[in-house]
Amino acid sequence: MIKSIQQFEESGIKKLEKIIESFMKDPKDMASFVYGIRDEVIALGLDLIKETLEDCNQMLCDSAKRKQSWEVVRTDGKKLTTCLGTVCFEKTLFRNKQTRKTAYLLDRILGIESHERLTEDAEAKLLEEAVQTSYRKAGEETSLTDRVSKQTVKNKLHRLTFPQLEETKPEKKAVEFLYIDADEDHVSLQFKEKKGDLEVGENNWKNNCVLAKLVYVYEGIEPESPKSKRHKLVNPHYFSGVYEGADNAKLWDEVYAYLDSYYDLKKVKKIYLNADGGTWIQSGKKRIAGITSVLDEFHLQKYLLKMTSHLKDSVDDARKELCDAIKSGTKADFQEVVERLKVCAETEATEKRIEESGCYILSNWTAAKIRLKDRETVKGCSAEGHVSHVLSSRMSSRPMGWSRTGVDKMAHLRAYYWNGGDMLELVRQQEQELPVAAGAENEVLSCESILRWERHRHNKLGKYIESINHSVSTEVKKYAWFNAHIWGL
Repeated sequence: MIKSIQQFEESGIKKLEKIIESFMKDPKDMASFVYGIRDEVIALGLDLIKETLEDCNQMLCDSAKRKQSWEVVRTDGKKLTTCLGTVCFEKTLFRNKQTRKTAYLLDRILGIESHERLTEDAEAKLLEEAVQTSYRKAGEETSLTDRVSKQTVKNKLHRLTFPQLEETKPEKKAVEFLYIDADEDHVSLQFKEKKGDLEVGENNWKNNCVLAKLVYVYEGIEPESPKSKRHKLVNPHYFSGVYEGADNAKLWDEVYAYLDSYYDLKKVKKIYLNADGGTWIQSGKKRIAGITSVLDEFHLQKYLLKMTSHLKDSVDDARKELCDAIKSGTKADFQEVVERLKVCAETEATEKRIEESGCYILSNWTAAKIRLKDRETVKGCSAEGHVSHVLSSRMSSRPMGWSRTGVDKMAHLRAYYWNGGDMLELVRQQEQELPVAAGAENEVLSCESILRWERHRHNKLGKYIESINHSVSTEVKKYAWFNAHIWGL
């Protein structure tokens, strides 16, 4: 690290002085001034990282404790892409004297696999971009001075695992009502199981869609600001992914686990489920007791419009009569209005549309009735808008083709992002099972014990550090102390 600082003092500062001098001659060229400063600072940062890693590796090579159990085999080059840029440094391959197996001890110190090319900060930057834009853009934004391929971004996404709900439960909140909205996004697949297996159905449409399901829980709605007409959800929490078949129960179990962890369910009067009546959504009532289904406003108005759009001037009256029948009448009352509407139909297509719309509302009769009767406690459903913002804007609003794994991982990542998750924490939570190096089960000396021994030995270097030539600046002394003590080598 001292070498990097000294080199910067010798050449880097002169370059900065030239950049400043050039700017003073032409103050209008602010961009070149900023870019020049940025490039020099980044170069210094990469040099510091490179030298620090090589110093650490050299201390392992010089360690007397290490020599008791490990012998040097060779020195290899290594590249690591960080959020600053790519760092090229050297690391040493060691062989265990007892087991004869080899290992890069520096990799074990850093906690990375020997073939890993991205640091945690770079991977977090990659995910921050991938969750919002394309794989290509994510690869370009991973590092300030370098990039990674689209394939690398995809591989990182496909290997992601997402943290389960924390077992340590906070103090549970007491609320009267909770709301659950649910809907799905139809995402196009490149293939079902393998390339070329997509089937062409009626009207030459490919049967290549998979459902990315979205469920979110919230406590109600409130204005965005005192004078705003726009509203926002109160404490929303999102769940998303491809939950097919039996996995659908897993989705609702996750929702229940969240509710049970953060809310005192004994004090909740009602849990409203706002949705379109889909089978996978209604199955949630089997996993969470006490849910009250409510037909969402969008689908209710959609089918009422289908039933009355042909009436022209009488549309409002007919729709009011339908709503009154749903709100206060019986299924027979509603069916009577439907029959009268069918009489007014001018074509068979219109009559069929009225019949199908009436059947839809009758199949969701109780949910539709609650929607119109409990206006004070039932909130408007924003599922369609949330599907657009949370899922469609990244996954289906533009022509894209996904794999099933890609859809599932991206849906989970979008939910994690909208829940305010930290991408660096997500990277650190990944379960990385590093290969057992050098027959660790028979090792008489671990890499960690080498570091502890070296820390004790180098603590005796304090007097030497104090005797460093006075011509070296105070800042350089600090870096020397850091090199000997903070790294513990």
